[in-house]
Amino acid sequence: MAFDPRQVVAAFLTLSMFAMLGNMIKQDHFDSYEVRLPTHAVHLDAIDNNAHGNNAVPEGNQGPWMEKSPELKPCWNKPASKEGEQSKGFITFSLTTGPEYHLSQITDAVVITRYLGATLVLPDIRGSELGQKWNFEDVYDIEKFMKNLDGVVKIVKELPAEVTAGKPAVVRVPNRVSEDFITKNIEPIFRTKSYLRLAIVFPSINLRQREKQSNDLDSTSCLAMFGSLELKPEIQGVADTMVQRLRTLSRKSDGRFVAVDLRVDALEQKGCKESGSNGRKNCYSAHEVSDFLKRVGFDGDTTVYLTQTWWHDSLNILKENFPKTYTKDDIIPAEKKGEFLRAKSGELETALDLHICTQSDAFVPAISGLFYGNVAGKRISSGKTQILVPSERQSSTASDFISTYVSQKNHLVYSCYC
Repeated sequence: MAFDPRQVVAAFLTLSMFAMLGNMIKQDHFDSYEVRLPTHAVHLDAIDNNAHGNNAVPEGNQGPWMEKSPELKPCWNKPASKEGEQSKGFITFSLTTGPEYHLSQITDAVVITRYLGATLVLPDIRGSELGQKWNFEDVYDIEKFMKNLDGVVKIVKELPAEVTAGKPAVVRVPNRVSEDFITKNIEPIFRTKSYLRLAIVFPSINLRQREKQSNDLDSTSCLAMFGSLELKPEIQGVADTMVQRLRTLSRKSDGRFVAVDLRVDALEQKGCKESGSNGRKNCYSAHEVSDFLKRVGFDGDTTVYLTQTWWHDSLNILKENFPKTYTKDDIIPAEKKGEFLRAKSGELETALDLHICTQSDAFVPAISGLFYGNVAGKRISSGKTQILVPSERQSSTASDFISTYVSQKNHLVYSCYC
């Protein structure tokens, strides 16, 4: 029996149309979800993966690298100076949970302090284990912090002795505190007890833009979030050295490398093993990340940095497909391993990761959360907008996976930069 070639072509096209339709349906099932952390339940914005980027991603011979966009400029004016005004009391708090939370905690504390006309006491840093405590200057540049906020809020390194003798009123404050909350819930307590200790909690994590408040508080929030906190020079120097080593290892791709937020301990937590309310994945494994990188066009010679500290057997699939895959243990200067990698807490490790992921040429968040959101904000402001979010969709075009923080411009950084 003879076959009509036109019938064969028609059948092939029909099957292709059904396959395309199936993929389109799959892409509509991704929305927000909740991740439960060991310490407390946190509602996270979705790992954004259902938007198409507006910027074309050039498909080069060595990977789908995106050209850097122009750096954004701050849109806010520095809040009017309050230097010389009489302080009405003192605000204390601690930086907790890890460096990815510190920026948000600093921002809330600065906003509250300015609104109340109080004096901010430099915070200490608390680790995840009981009794772990560091001074602010052990991690951050204290002089730059005080200089950047000079005139905006008054800052002291220690409480006066006469205040220390008393007990502060402890106030629970939701992250991204609103002016309305301050007016109704904090100011009345401050009027009667001019010594407060803030306990900043995260009932939800949301780094998307929101309705504007007063110009003064919005400007204060932008300055505190994006212009106050810097690593101390010794830590910054180690992070810069690690970035330079990764670029040296990436000679065949013109010094470009991919940073992936992939930590085995996080993948093993309950929040990563559960699916969100819409059935979408909360996290992506090494095998899934490896498949994703290959699918969107990164070749086997691509340098990949993982936020994992020590190598783990579950990462072997990445090494097989991308031999130039490295952890902190691989690239940190040998003389710094004891100080940074063998400490009892991961604060310094996370501080290094935040900087490296901000400086990489492409960033892949395999785990949703505040780390992803903070890295995205810093990258967007500096023009490094190639943030590729894994997904089960079958597209092989990298621009289909650009974070909606970028493609929809809904990250709060866009309310501070333009």
